[in-house]
Parts: sequence; structure tokens; C-alpha cells
Amino acid sequence: MNLLPKSSKEFSSSEYWEQFFRRRGERAFEWYGGYLELCAVLHKYIKPKDKVLVVGCGNSELSERLYDAGCQNLTNIDVSEVVIRQMNERNASQRPNMTYQLMDATKTTFTDSHFQAVLDKGTLDAILTDTEAGTLETATKLLTEIGRVLQCGGRYICVSLAQAHVLEKLVTQFSQGGWMVRIHQVSESSSKQSGSQFPLPVFVFVMTKVKEMPGFPLVLEMMPDDEGGKSVRCGSTNELMDMVKERQRYALIRNRLNQNQGSPEVSLDLCDGVSGRTRYTFHVVDSPTIRPSHSNHFAIFIIPQGRETEWLFGSETGRRQLAGSVGFRRLLVVALHRDQQYDSMEAIQSELSAKVLELAPPGLPDNQQVPFLSAGGDIGVRTVQYRGRSEMSGEYVVEDVRGDGTSYFRRLIFLSNQNVVQSEARLLPSNTQSGQKKKRKDKKKQQKANDNLDPKTTHVMDKSYLCCEHHKAMISGLSLLHNPGVASEQHISVLVVGLGGGSLSLFIHDYFLGAQVEAVEIDSAVLDVACRWFGFSLDDRLKVHLADGLVHINDLAGKG
Repeated sequence: MNLLPKSSKEFSSSEYWEQFFRRRGERAFEWYGGYLELCAVLHKYIKPKDKVLVVGCGNSELSERLYDAGCQNLTNIDVSEVVIRQMNERNASQRPNMTYQLMDATKTTFTDSHFQAVLDKGTLDAILTDTEAGTLETATKLLTEIGRVLQCGGRYICVSLAQAHVLEKLVTQFSQGGWMVRIHQVSESSSKQSGSQFPLPVFVFVMTKVKEMPGFPLVLEMMPDDEGGKSVRCGSTNELMDMVKERQRYALIRNRLNQNQGSPEVSLDLCDGVSGRTRYTFHVVDSPTIRPSHSNHFAIFIIPQGRETEWLFGSETGRRQLAGSVGFRRLLVVALHRDQQYDSMEAIQSELSAKVLELAPPGLPDNQQVPFLSAGGDIGVRTVQYRGRSEMSGEYVVEDVRGDGTSYFRRLIFLSNQNVVQSEARLLPSNTQSGQKKKRKDKKKQQKANDNLDPKTTHVMDKSYLCCEHHKAMISGLSLLHNPGVASEQHISVLVVGLGGGSLSLFIHDYFLGAQVEAVEIDSAVLDVACRWFGFSLDDRLKVHLADGLVHINDLAGKG
């Protein structure tokens, strides 16, 4: 039997609902879930003694369950005569204090300020099916009528899918009226418990009516997903609506991953709930060619801090190779971000354990232990030594990281392209340079000293290190210009276009003793960083020109 309308516009038609409930009979129809999904939120705002108006009640069991839970002063209204008759017959003897009335929610007969709460589960969504002028006018009448019958301090509780036009209408109309706006997302665990398979997230909007006070700041809040979390106070309606849209996009990604295991890699950022800054980046990599077993469904791989730019972790092809090598059908590759504090692998595991399961593949056995993996068994080391801003290139950081094994590196990274290392130098302990050896009795103290690098006092630059393969090729080619007999002191002049941290220029200067080295660098901030943080210095054989490289080359050519 077809119970769905031919077009969404029919949802706002009383004739459609009359026919719908006549065909459906007395079987309850629950829009966006029932009492189990919503009770945790509803009982925060509806008190047992409150007078509650339920608009567009249909034949949902929600009012009956609320009544049985102690909220018995309930008035239900609907435009369908069929459903009002059914619900009165069903509840007259069992729930005598609850009434069902045939009434249009846009023009009720109740007196002003009659109710402490108005509950709307899907009614606004059914009315506001599009953005045509007539539809918007009807929605405005509904919301205005709700505001009229609510007492000051009363709450309009609206359960909605929050489609873009519905979201904008709700948030804009009530915030402009000075109401407090608070949004909850219905718990995922509640939906699963009741057997709901709805792919999109359901939201509960709680609008609290307050006296308008000029100059009083708007209260716009996104509530946390879990009981222990903190609400996020938003500075504008756009910020609040963006948070809802982010949750909708996340739900669509999850649904796509559940439906299509083996789809192209999916990446998403998880932000800190307080600062709003990105804390983790997830890359979901499926390997459908791996044969399933009881233990290889799903694993989490934590990229050590500072190694996210390596090919294996920083490229899609590399991550596919990583997923194939560890042997799991779905691998969640997690990148950690600078300016975020991570205490240990155990702390990360505790923080992410619930969230990563939301991205688990379909068919993951209940109570399956999901392993957390990493290269080297820990979360790596990253110390930001300096943060600056270039007028030409934007914000940048100088940071020290631990590479593969026990090597440490200093890097210059422009934040406009965080996955590219602009310059890199290897760090050596100062006692290695001087030949002195110090014994430490406490190995834990030694490890702590390594993990909290202070290169200015304990490390020096390894000037023999070339970070890039193409640098090695350049030096190999340069050596072919030399007379083998006097290679180290043969006089050559070299122009290096682009200084960076200065490692290539310094290498030529130190290992080709007869070389006159000139570097041309367009960004003065880069020269400052090279001198201050990468051990670069000038002398009579090493000079730097602050200029555009192409212009400088043309000037040289013009001088012959």
C-alpha cells in the first residue's frame, strides 16, 4: 500500500493526512523515532506539572509514553478528524487527563500564555516543504501562534531533520525575537536501541521565550553529544547553522561508508569542541581485496606527530599501501595536529574509542576489540619552536620533530600548505659535535629530555645533511664540474634560487671550499628564519640577495 505523497507539498495538506490515517489504521506512525530516542532530551525541558501542547500529534505514541512517565497535563491537536477520533478512543479510559482536539496549529483557540511547553515532532517539517511565499507564510503563522500561547520562560521543542530552509527559518525567526536557541542532536545509541534505520540525523530545537531586552546578547548554543561534554556558545546564527550542517554532512559520510565498503578514500576533520580548531584528521581507507576473518575487520593507525608529510602517510596512494600492509579490511588513518596537546597513545585511544566506532565497517562483530597501531609504537614528538607571519607567504611555523628511528629534524612549514615541508635540517646532540659523552643513570629522564627538545642549548644543525633527493642530484652534478686533482678548492660561482632554511647553500659553501655562493630569496622573512633557526650565516663566500629570482637572473644576464 502506497502511503507516501506524490510530492512533498502534499505533506502540508490536511486532506492528505486524513487519507493517510484512514489507510494506515490504528498502527502508530513515528516521524523521526519515538519516545526511546527523544526521552533523554524531552525530560530535560518538560516538567511533570507543565501544561504541554503537542501540535500535529498524529497517532504517535509519544504523548502516551510521556503521560505514563508522569507528564499528564497534555493537550494534543491535529487537522485530521480520523486520527483525533482514533486517539480519543484509544486513551479515554486509560489516560483521562490527556485530551485530543481537532484544531489547526496555525490558528488555535487557546488563550495567550496558556502553556509552559509546545512539542512539535515533524509538524514544521511537514508544513515547510519548500521556500515558496505561501509556504513560508504558513510556517510563520505556526511559529507566531506557538509564541503567542507560550508563557514567558516556556519552551518550544521542535524535532526536525533541519533541512536548510527549515533550519534557517527556525533559527532566524526565534533569534530575531530575542529567544534563547539551543540545539541537540538525537543520540545515535538511542536510535540503534529502538531499531531506527534513518540515515540522516534528527535534531531537537529548544527555543526558550524570554522578555526582549535591548542590547542583551543572543544565546545560541549547540549542545554536546554526550552527557559529560560542554555546550558550545555561538557568536552568530550562521555559526550555529554551520554546526548543524557539519553534523549532517558527517552523517551522510557515515551512511555512504556503511553502504559502500570499498569506496574511494574518505577524509574528514574532527575539531576541538571548545576552540573549534582541527584536532584530528581521519582518512578512511578500505581494502576490499583482503579476505575477511574474525579479527581483521577494522583498525586505527595513529600517524606519529611530525611524520604526516611522509609519502606513506601524506598521500592517498601511500595510505592505500599502508592499509594493505597492515592487513585490515578498513583502516582509519589518524593525523595529529600541531597546537594540540596529546598526552599519550592511551589518552588518544580513550578520547577516540567511541568516535572511531561510528566509522567502523558494516558487519563488525559486537564487542570486537579494535586495535590502535602506530609506527614505532608511540605518538611521536613535535615541538613548535617559533611561529611567525610573512607578508608574502602568510603564517609559518618552525618545529622540531622526531623522524623514523631516533633522528630529530627541524622544519619550516607554511600553514597555507601544511602537508609540504618547506625546509628541513637534521639535529645532532651537541655532545656528538664536541665528542663529549655524558652518562645518564635515569633512562626515563633521558627520554623526557629527548621528547622535549631544546635545540638551542642541546642540539646543533647537521650541515652535512641534504633533506631532498633532488639536492643530492644537484650536488652530484656540481661535482662533475671539478678537476679531480683540485676539486675541493677549484673556484666556481654558484647561484642558488630560493634560500629556504639555507641547507643547500651552506652545504656547497662548506664542502666546495673554492665556491662563491650567492642565494636569491624573494621573502625577507625566510632569510630571518634561516639565520635564527637553521644556523645560516653570511661571510665573504656566501651572500644573499633579497629579490625576485627571475628578475635577478635577468639582471645578471644583462650585465654579461
